[in-house]
Amino acid sequence: MARLTLPVLIVVSFGVMLLGKADTLLAERARIALADGLVPIYAVLSSPLSQIQESITETATLWTMREENARLRDENEKLRRWQSIALALDAENQRLKASLQWIPDADASYVTARVVADAGGAYAKAVLLSVGPNHGVRKGEIAVDERGLIGRITEVGSRTARVLLITDLNSRIPVIMETSRAHAILVGTNGTRPRLQYWPEGIVPKEGERIVTSAEANAFPANLPIGTVHYTASGAADVEPAALLQKLEVVRIFDYGLNGVVPPERPTPGRH
Repeated sequence: MARLTLPVLIVVSFGVMLLGKADTLLAERARIALADGLVPIYAVLSSPLSQIQESITETATLWTMREENARLRDENEKLRRWQSIALALDAENQRLKASLQWIPDADASYVTARVVADAGGAYAKAVLLSVGPNHGVRKGEIAVDERGLIGRITEVGSRTARVLLITDLNSRIPVIMETSRAHAILVGTNGTRPRLQYWPEGIVPKEGERIVTSAEANAFPANLPIGTVHYTASGAADVEPAALLQKLEVVRIFDYGLNGVVPPERPTPGRH
């Protein structure tokens, strides 16, 4: 009997093929009837399968949330520790200022302006700001975004002002390396990063070291954030700007009352 099973199945298969060729309509009706008969079975099976799939997705989501919560707890703990350190340092700073009879610097006034064009004019790296009439902006004032220094005002019109960016080849900024407190000059390269030069002998800028402005020559206020040191493949100490120089939209123009680079042109009206 087992020997006859395979030949019988082959004969039946050929018969079905011949029947399908002979009567296409009959074969189509048979397929439709088979599909109609299987639909309820598919419907019954699809519900538990969908529930299983949803359960798997929910389990994966819960696991991800668990990991995210653990990460957030760690970050919150670190932030609480830093907050304690910051409060202690602030209290110590206040005590030292009181003992030294520290006279605080006057608050700088500022105006807010929108970047309307990346128009270099005479410079390769500069942006044009729309400042409106009666703005009171003058040459030499400092331009920053929410992250750090972007440059200073070099040209002023009745409704516009141009900012020379820190990456321009003509830019020269006295800076301080925050770790060693050594002085240097930040020089623009017309690239995406300016470069540190002329630091003291025996001092080497550290990778990742923060760079801030120096009050040398009364050109910039002290301690404005600029960026961090990153060495190139050739060993040059470039500075990755903290400011988003490629995505500037709104900047603030500060008047610190400095005239080490450009003398005042006229009195500056009061600002908000």
